[in-house]
Amino acid sequence: MSELPPADYTGKVRNLYFLDEQTMLIQATDRVSAFDVVFPEKITGKGKTLNHISGLWFNEIEKCGLQNKYSFYNHLLTTQRAEFPAPFNDFSELEGCSALVRRTKRIDFECVVRGYLTGSGWKDYQQSGSICGIKLPAGLQNASQLPEPIFTPATKAAIGDHDQNVSFASMQSALGMELADRLKTISIAIYKHAAKKMLGAGIILCDTKFEFGILDDKVYLIDEVLTPDSSRYWKSTDYREGTTPPGYDKQFIRDYAESTGWNKTAPAPNLPQSVIEKTQALYREIESQIENLLTAV
Repeated sequence: MSELPPADYTGKVRNLYFLDEQTMLIQATDRVSAFDVVFPEKITGKGKTLNHISGLWFNEIEKCGLQNKYSFYNHLLTTQRAEFPAPFNDFSELEGCSALVRRTKRIDFECVVRGYLTGSGWKDYQQSGSICGIKLPAGLQNASQLPEPIFTPATKAAIGDHDQNVSFASMQSALGMELADRLKTISIAIYKHAAKKMLGAGIILCDTKFEFGILDDKVYLIDEVLTPDSSRYWKSTDYREGTTPPGYDKQFIRDYAESTGWNKTAPAPNLPQSVIEKTQALYREIESQIENLLTAV
């Protein structure tokens, strides 16, 4: 068997293969990044976990009627290697960690939805009482649930640069009010649906980010969806307002990296084996929770 060819595009954690004008392959690798910097070590099995979780949520979002209600599509065609076009169906490296998708023109904003106050949002709130220009009630604490989920977009940065939080007005100015408003509405609707589903299983969806693309003048949900790389998940029994609840996500890696005094620019610090193994366990656990929830009869 021949070797898998070099990717047409290599991102922080994904490899892209452009098959034609309409389709491409996305390989979710075991690379891990935090603060937009890739770490030297890999998290074995991470790519398969993220690919599986995204596939489950893409299916759920279509099945529950959100796509019809809000007139959008998702880019996923199949995650089954046997259904990939030749020669990619022969490469065992793609098994379980890859998806054949529609190739869209990416909208260069991350559509972030926050239901709870934590992370960079908590830091912004402490300084200004706001996040991305959205004024929040006084007296909130770290991990406080917000009165309503808020939409706080960020620009998509090039590799090595940091994504930048921006105001919704800036997004409207860049994309036009109609498209920006639509992405906001879709993002909040998906977040609310997923948060309600997860809470029924005892998991809090703190925040998440979505990406969208355009194909034939239609809006597509793309990239990964509601994975522990793109979302913060907390176990509801561990939740305490005023603390940072432990999560099923890469916050564990972020916390370790910050504890080293790292300045959040390349190169990233090395990850100890204990941090790698703990991250693997957290990702496997949230994968199991999501699979049980979304495949239950």
